[in-house]
Amino acid sequence: MSDYDYIVIGSGAGGGTVAARLAEKGSRVLVLEAGRDPVTHTGSDQVNTTENRLPADYNVPVFHAFSTENEEMRWDYFVRHYTSQDQQEKDPKYSATFQGQTVDGVLYPRAGCLGGCTAHNAMITVYPHNEDWDFLAQVTGDSSWSADNMRGYFEKLEDCNYRGFWRWLFKFTRWNPTRHGFSKGWLSTEKAIPLEAVLQDSKLVESILVSAHEADEALPRPKKRLSWLLKSLGDPNDWRLVKQNSVGLRYPPLATRHHARIGTRERLLAVAERFPDRLKIEYNALVTRVLINENHEAHGVEYLKGVKLYRAYQYPSDQAGTTHQVQANKEIILAGGAFNTPQLLMLSGVGEADELKKHGIECKVNLPGVGKNLQDRYEVGVVNRMNFEHWEVLKGAKYDTTDPQYQQWLVHKGVYTTNGAVLASIKRSVPLRPLPDLFCFALLGLFRGYFPGYSKLIAEHLNYLTWAVLKAHTNNTAGYVTLKSADPLDTPYINFRYFEEGNDPRGEDLNSVVEGIKFVRKMTAPLIKDGTIAEEELPGKAVQTDEEIRDFVRNHAWGHHASCTCKIGTQDDKMAVLDSDFRVRGVKNLRVVDASIFPKIPGFFIVSSIYMAAEKAADVIWRQGRA
Repeated sequence: MSDYDYIVIGSGAGGGTVAARLAEKGSRVLVLEAGRDPVTHTGSDQVNTTENRLPADYNVPVFHAFSTENEEMRWDYFVRHYTSQDQQEKDPKYSATFQGQTVDGVLYPRAGCLGGCTAHNAMITVYPHNEDWDFLAQVTGDSSWSADNMRGYFEKLEDCNYRGFWRWLFKFTRWNPTRHGFSKGWLSTEKAIPLEAVLQDSKLVESILVSAHEADEALPRPKKRLSWLLKSLGDPNDWRLVKQNSVGLRYPPLATRHHARIGTRERLLAVAERFPDRLKIEYNALVTRVLINENHEAHGVEYLKGVKLYRAYQYPSDQAGTTHQVQANKEIILAGGAFNTPQLLMLSGVGEADELKKHGIECKVNLPGVGKNLQDRYEVGVVNRMNFEHWEVLKGAKYDTTDPQYQQWLVHKGVYTTNGAVLASIKRSVPLRPLPDLFCFALLGLFRGYFPGYSKLIAEHLNYLTWAVLKAHTNNTAGYVTLKSADPLDTPYINFRYFEEGNDPRGEDLNSVVEGIKFVRKMTAPLIKDGTIAEEELPGKAVQTDEEIRDFVRNHAWGHHASCTCKIGTQDDKMAVLDSDFRVRGVKNLRVVDASIFPKIPGFFIVSSIYMAAEKAADVIWRQGRA
């Protein structure tokens, strides 16, 4: 018999959540993490961080861009947006080589450490749309996925610290129309922007108010004249607004506790401390395959023990690692994310038979949907250079621990308690869209997407305002993940097949991003007219017609919420990889709990949906494990 009931592969939003909850319920759980603890460096024989920036890169919200390029945490994937080489090379973010190696793609930052991508994300915690959950309930015939039921999991996991009145009222009356989590949830949420940090910068206040007015004027009646202030104080996660799809001006709540990052790292360490006999975290454990017997039963995993073995690391080890195997009494749970979970399934012989044959892998279960259906948001930046040297709140900032702003952060004050986002507008790109599909948010900094060294631009340019346009509910499902080789140390091949290469024949995704840029330009036009903005650098004043903007989007778009590569579906859906209880079809004792499970990418920011799904998975697994 094994020491473990469950083996969870990956410690991110899915794996960390389900592992911690199963251990709390009484199960013995082993978490296998390919990386190390990004704060304490547990599992490290030596630490050689980028400019020795850890643990500040992890903890300080505004440093999140730097955390994605910290060599102790970073996993660099270089992905294709297009199959066409000519079109791909039009993207200025494209890299043919990196550090002497051929990469032939666009940087897609991931995290190889405890907490997975919750260790480096922007911490934005925005609730998905109710229709996203109701769609899952409909396609599976499983009512437990309904929006009303799934909200219960959000209430269970959240510890909301930014709606003080309602928190107080709930404490004494249990009345909670907001349906926030106010009772001992593990995920602390706070406001993204402290009022005192804004008020000390007159230019920032003016820019926010002008943009807010322009955005409000663009909203349909009766939601005009900043009515958002009266009902929910701009909170996109208030249940009353969620039921109305939260259209309007909003602030983006953050997953922080006392204005420091919180994610599944903190969750796992807290549970492991409380239940050391139930939860074990094994660092530097790169899983290479799931062990599946002739009866199609998953009974254990094989992994390589060693530091930085996976080639996504900036400086991977040249060591081979030592091979280990571990058995599970009950189940294996894959939680490697939209890239690594399908890779691991294929390495284990679960996937499209012809594809596995190319790499000499025996096909144990022919599941053609593994790695297919890859989806993401589309994002672009409208980048504006301001007509002053720096934002007042960033005076003297170098984005390191010597800054006066960092000293303020140490006492939970100042602009470093934010992630750089100051205002967001949620809207439909066109009135006929069934759901709001644009999330446009303002960032204090120069940000035009991901490429090696991108984070340095933020520290070097303190007088920029970037409006990020995020297009959600995309139609394109034609992307895919497949193997480059049968070598488990290698990264997979990833192709999103953007726009015309995808399966959105009417071009609705592309046209929606164009509308988002035009909307943002309406907000910034007064600031350009009065000279507050010196110049719009991207797309730039030479890009004006809809077709010119379309070309700009084709050549500059990016994403960072990869999902849907092992989708849940019904038995008659040949491309479905999982059933509604997260079980891999055709393999006993094997489940998936991460971003790959969704048939369609939900909401605007994927992490809250993964947390909720993982809480549901823990309930399902625990209940079925006791049957």
